[in-house]
Amino acid sequence: MKVTVVGAGAVGASCAEYIAIKDFAAEVVLVDIKEGFAEGKAMDLMQTASLNGFDTKIVGTTGDYSKTAGSDVAVITSGIPRKPGMTREELIGINAGIVKDVAGNILKHSPNVIIIVVSNPMDTMTYLTHKALGLPKNRIIGMGGALDSARFKYRLAEALDCPISDVDGMVIGGHSDTGMIPLTRLATRNSVPASEFISEDRMKEVLEETKVGGATLTKLLGTSAWYAPGAAVSAMVQAIGCDLRKMFPCSCLLDGEYGQNDIAIGVPALIGKNGIEQIVEISLTDAEKATFAASADAVRKTNALLDA
Repeated sequence: MKVTVVGAGAVGASCAEYIAIKDFAAEVVLVDIKEGFAEGKAMDLMQTASLNGFDTKIVGTTGDYSKTAGSDVAVITSGIPRKPGMTREELIGINAGIVKDVAGNILKHSPNVIIIVVSNPMDTMTYLTHKALGLPKNRIIGMGGALDSARFKYRLAEALDCPISDVDGMVIGGHSDTGMIPLTRLATRNSVPASEFISEDRMKEVLEETKVGGATLTKLLGTSAWYAPGAAVSAMVQAIGCDLRKMFPCSCLLDGEYGQNDIAIGVPALIGKNGIEQIVEISLTDAEKATFAASADAVRKTNALLDA
């Protein structure tokens, strides 16, 4: 398996590192526009290979997409990151042009590639990639829900005071501080509803802490997070490379599912060798349906800025 990661910054480098450590890919190509940056990151990562016990080859290039030829999966992390006080939506003006250019270059050299979009605003960048490339909808996936769900499970385990391996939970909807929908009703600890262990008020706190998970880290770090996004991407890439058909909430282009059309937004999907193998429609309450519809409306408003 060959994987391209565009953007060798903190998120991109973390993607490459976690993919390599899992040792399921033959090669990872890091691409960046900054002269020597991707090459340096690749060299540094390769010097950990004997220490971390992986055989994946990592190479870097300054904008030479010919080196990405034949990639099975490409990850787009390029664009400017969030700064404290910024919303993901405020990045659209700069990042839209970058993502569109990157996606075109990737497809030129890897016509059968599956693309994972990380750049923010993620749902809108995923939608833009669909519209720019016109690929079958299974081959373009937005990462957001996988990350948001990991943050939800972190907060659940914290509230439950239990090992994180005990908990399960899912976040759907838009990848934004106001749009994401942690499904607290379905959250469990070893198949037992989490609501059996914590109060309704504490669960509401978990929900709100999850929704501002990215903003909280941005305020602390002074920039966007990178370890958890990199881990989320690597898990999705592994599901594709190893045909795991693993379920992730992720940004998918909907065609009637969940009552929505012509929008990319977070819903659960099975991820395997063909990318999105199946969009999973789970039963939502009337209140959850209304919240999801409102989240979709917010994503559409951001999408409209692409033509502004």
